[in-house]
Amino acid sequence: MTDSIQVQLRKGALDLCVLAVLSRGESYGYEIASTLVAAVSMGEGTIYPLMRRMQNDGLVATRIVESSSGPPRKYYRLTPLGQQAFEAHRRDWRSFAGAVDKLLEDLP
Repeated sequence: MTDSIQVQLRKGALDLCVLAVLSRGESYGYEIASTLVAAVSMGEGTIYPLMRRMQNDGLVATRIVESSSGPPRKYYRLTPLGQQAFEAHRRDWRSFAGAVDKLLEDLP
């Protein structure tokens, strides 16, 4: 697969990936970014603008927690709207991935 196709696939799935991480529980930005870097090689710099957009869209809520070992951390959690968005994105992804898998299975 060419690099540009992989980049486009990652961009298309990024919202779903972030929502999936947060569906497991509250997490702070660097932790979210590290999880996505390890799982899907998503660059850390793409996460923070996305988190701001999700917050503005009402999908995530935040809280600041003081840290004894550095600057305060901003923790993110899904809102009820974010949980609904996650479930819808997950259904859409499974439907799409299933359709693509079906096409690939039918090849000679």
